[in-house]
Amino acid sequence: MNDHIHKRVAAVTLGCKLNYAETSSILDDLCQQGWELSTIDEGADLIIVHTCAVTKQAEKKSRQKIRGIIRNNPASRIAVIGCYSQLKPDDLASIEGVHAILGSHDKFHIKSYDDISAGTIALPLVRVSPAASFDEVYPGYSLHSIERSDRTRAFLKIQDGCDYGCAYCTIPIARGGSRSLPQAQIIERAHSMATSGYREIVLTGVNIGDYRYGSQVLCDLLRKLEEVRVSRIRISSIEPDFVDDELISLVAGSEKIVPHFHIPLQSGSDSILKAMRRRYDSTLYRSRVMQAVDRITDCAVGTDVIVGYPGETEDDFLEMYRFLDELPLAYFHVFSCSIRPDTPLARQIAHHERYPVDSVEIARRYAELIKLGRQKEYEFKEGYKGKECMVLFEASKQLKQGRLQCSGYTPNYLRVLVERDDHQVGQTLSGNELPVLIECLGDDLNLKGRVLS
Repeated sequence: MNDHIHKRVAAVTLGCKLNYAETSSILDDLCQQGWELSTIDEGADLIIVHTCAVTKQAEKKSRQKIRGIIRNNPASRIAVIGCYSQLKPDDLASIEGVHAILGSHDKFHIKSYDDISAGTIALPLVRVSPAASFDEVYPGYSLHSIERSDRTRAFLKIQDGCDYGCAYCTIPIARGGSRSLPQAQIIERAHSMATSGYREIVLTGVNIGDYRYGSQVLCDLLRKLEEVRVSRIRISSIEPDFVDDELISLVAGSEKIVPHFHIPLQSGSDSILKAMRRRYDSTLYRSRVMQAVDRITDCAVGTDVIVGYPGETEDDFLEMYRFLDELPLAYFHVFSCSIRPDTPLARQIAHHERYPVDSVEIARRYAELIKLGRQKEYEFKEGYKGKECMVLFEASKQLKQGRLQCSGYTPNYLRVLVERDDHQVGQTLSGNELPVLIECLGDDLNLKGRVLS
């Protein structure tokens, strides 16, 4: 559209990999309509802020980012999109300088951005459709021309929404029920990514294990993706009940699906898992992790845990601590429980059915788990000293004395750093998958080594 030829758009994304994939596809649609891609530093007529609201801290970070962008870009129109927009549009509309709030469904409607830019409608524009009405699933994908990054890892959305209804989670409220993209559409996009030079495709979604389109399920999709000419296919995160024998066997026998699972645990206490309304117990979780590690060469399993869930006793915490300590985990992330509005947990607290844990106690438990997590990560990575690993390099930065530090990841998602003296040679590492001899483990828990070829 010629009337957009001089309109510039930039975007800032917060939160999950899914948000990043969706931002890229939205910008791609805008560029196809005549918008010119820009950056915050270069200046833009329209700045899109893709928000996260998974925790109170995520909301706070989103607000801070929005206010900073408004302060530094007074002439730009600001459109706030994503989960925070869906859940709390009034909060965002009250921020002076926000011109539009678009919910999880409405952010994909390109006409909304045209309306904001045209200045012919009352602002702030608020378009937030109810999550219960979401029936479409919109694409999300990395695009080199949009992200202006090396063609190494690309995010590819396969699914959106969730039907699980965990007591603490706002995702079903923010993104609606589980729904999946057609397999043919995903495969076509994956081939396009491979043709453009991407080496690794990371499958993203809210609950990707629940991928289902007609009779096709996740393993069917993975088998088709193995035909795509990329080096690696990565599953971003998957619920434990979907890590079944079929998936484990598929990964174990695959040359492309990498030996890395991120399997959310949330708690190692069965009583807390039941209160959370999770669809498994610790016995099932342990079984799935052990099967994966035993049957898949170099398999790395990571997880998430929530500490201080309302009603969590010291016994519950110790049960979780011991459970994590016993599992062969490569890493785990720790989150303090965030009580989100309109969730079953929030209603339970309002009705005095569950009670928050003392904040001092939460801080103590959090610190203990962080210490354990660092120990587990150290032990796992220490086992790679002296080993040869294939590393897909994707970034570099200039160090002092003219040295260049290149970084990349092994198939099982271990970050590896390599230093080079020759700046030009060092630059060529990005986008290449090369054998690296792991020489040491740094205090920052990054593996360090040297390229063997």
